[in-house]
This record gives sequence, structure tokens and C-alpha cells, in this order.
Amino acid sequence: MSTIGVVQDLTGFFLSVGMVGAGVAVLCALIALTALAQGAAGVTGGAVAVWIGGALLSLTSGFSGQWLPAIIAGGSLVAALALGGVARVVLRSLQLRVKAVPVEASEAAATVTTIAQPARQLSVRTVTPESIR
Repeated sequence: MSTIGVVQDLTGFFLSVGMVGAGVAVLCALIALTALAQGAAGVTGGAVAVWIGGALLSLTSGFSGQWLPAIIAGGSLVAALALGGVARVVLRSLQLRVKAVPVEASEAAATVTTIAQPARQLSVRTVTPESIR
């Protein structure tokens, strides 16, 4: 096999490895986005750590002259971190809005039950030897 044939075979191999690496990086960026939106810092850190490996694999496509997988991998994490931060703010505001409504409803329910039921009178009972029989 000539040198040109070997180079063409390696180019195809490096391109496919770069595409797989970009796919792993995009998948990890999506996991980081959802974890960041939910406030799970450990999962976000783990997803970004695996993203680094995928991004390094996507750089191998550069040996075949194709830089698009590396650009996609890098852009996916930037977009995930930006959108995850925005999603976190939106989810927290929605959670606060939802929690505010039941508190008012539970206060109204507590007021209704307090008015409907009279308060119990507690008394102290003294135990004597004659009351035991």
C-alpha cells in the first residue's frame, strides 16, 4: 500500500473518531445543561469532566482537515453553560411562585379549622390512692 493510501485511510479513521468525540461532547453538554438547571453541581462537574474527553477526541478530526466537530464540541459546552444558567433562574422563579400559593391556601385552611373547632381545655388530674381503686 502506498503512502497516499495510508494517509487516506488514517484521514477517514481520524474523522470518524472526531465525530464520535463530538457526539460524546454534545451529549455531556446536554447533561450538564439539565444538571445545571436543576442545581446539581456534582453532576454538572462530572458531565463537564467527561465533556473534556469528548472534546479532545473531537480534535482528532483536525488531522484530516475537518475542524467542524471540534467547533461543535466547544460551542455545545458554551451554549449549555449559558442556557443552563438562564434555565436555573427561570426554574427557581417558577418554584418560588408555586410555593407562594399553597402557603396562602394553607393559612386560610388553618384559619377555617381554628374557627370551626373550639379550643380544647386542658386540666391537671391529680392521682390519689383512693382514685386508683
